Amino acid sequence: MPLGDHRYEVTVAWTGNRGTGTSSYRAYGREHEIALPGLPVLPGSADPTFHGDRDRYNPEQLLLTALAQCHMLSYLHVAVQHGVVVTAYEDRAEGSMRLNRDGSGEFTDVLLRPRVTLADESQRALADQLHEDANRVCFIARSVNFPVRHAPEAP
Repeated sequence: MPLGDHRYEVTVAWTGNRGTGTSSYRAYGREHEIALPGLPVLPGSADPTFHGDRDRYNPEQLLLTALAQCHMLSYLHVAVQHGVVVTAYEDRAEGSMRLNRDGSGEFTDVLLRPRVTLADESQRALADQLHEDANRVCFIARSVNFPVRHAPEAP
């Protein structure tokens, strides 16, 4: 039974009109701005492979970021519940995406590589196991239709 519904809003505004709109595939820029009230604007674009600007965030990077960020926050939560004191956390996440002949694509896999530093190294086995618990409660991981795997690394 849900405890309550939450709604999130974001404004995405395309800024890549170079004067002729989408008159051809190469005529327009993929630049856009992602805005949320009270937060700095996040500059977005497509992946450079798809004529995007490499100096801006692309949706694929942001999906991977959302998964890594959600896992970290979920992990810190379950660590507290189990009395595991985390003193540092870093993740080098990696995602795989497959492109299809029809121009569509989808993520097929994400691998999170969390590096967790503990106050008490004797809790390492428990701390590593908690990644599974975190995955079960992570809102984003529960929402995607591809595997989100974990390979904890030593600090």
